[in-house]
Amino acid sequence: MSNSGFPNLKNCNLDAMKSDFLYHIDINVPDTKNTADIQAQFGDVKFVCMGGTKNRMLDLAKYLRSLILPEHNNDELIDISAAGNRYAIFKVGPVLCCSHGVGMSTMSVVLHELLKLVHYAKCQDPIFIRVGTSGGIGVDPGTVVITKDAYNGYLRNEHEIAILGKRVVRPANFDSCLAQDLLHCSNGSFNYNVVLGNTMGAECFYEGQGRLDGASCHYSESDKMAFIQQCYDKGIRNIEMEATMFASLTKHVGVKAADICVTLINRLNGDQIQITKDQKHEFEQRPFNIVGKYIQKVLAEK
Repeated sequence: MSNSGFPNLKNCNLDAMKSDFLYHIDINVPDTKNTADIQAQFGDVKFVCMGGTKNRMLDLAKYLRSLILPEHNNDELIDISAAGNRYAIFKVGPVLCCSHGVGMSTMSVVLHELLKLVHYAKCQDPIFIRVGTSGGIGVDPGTVVITKDAYNGYLRNEHEIAILGKRVVRPANFDSCLAQDLLHCSNGSFNYNVVLGNTMGAECFYEGQGRLDGASCHYSESDKMAFIQQCYDKGIRNIEMEATMFASLTKHVGVKAADICVTLINRLNGDQIQITKDQKHEFEQRPFNIVGKYIQKVLAEK
């Protein structure tokens, strides 16, 4: 983060670009030296909330609107990036609600472009929060996990990426103060468990998470259980598919971020989700409640 509070991205090439088309979210920055129009549209953004699907982000946008802009509850929510045909973005006052797809590769694309968007818009100290679902480890379904540190499939607290044929490794830690603030907002407020724990960000849904129910599996159930126990011993309380990339990139460019996911299953008890559709829908709202309360708190302090 720059001294001004505006995101100061780690790419000197951006300074030399005359224009920048954020292709995947269909937002054009025609003049990177004069971004008044972008600032007028997005300069008030304080929170960027991200989740897997368009429908979930639409639900989140509606929920947050009911909390911070109830007078606009009957207005139509417009998908700003609809013409891009890849992601969905809804703006509710100082909040952007953005879909990111499944996994690190799809999230990485939109995250880079959203980070550039808040950079061009000169957003003041923006906060990025991912809300989603996950598989729990040693916690009951419905437990909300606020991530402390993210671990990769090798159970290392880092994210690795191949850049120009070389292995680049970056730390994968989320902002500890933001995680504590989110945890504090949940204390005594809701009738479900909220814990601060580590999260494993897997490269895939099946083998990479040690599942026994994929199209390929060369390990035994005892191998799987030993691995899941190893995760638990490292303080990992849930597994999803975005945490390490999300933590490492936001930390690398100096933007505060948090990952808050509800668990749909306890992987110590199996691989197949057993909850009903109604339970799943109710569970998915739980991270919304905490994020909504946090946003209300921050806005009230301004």
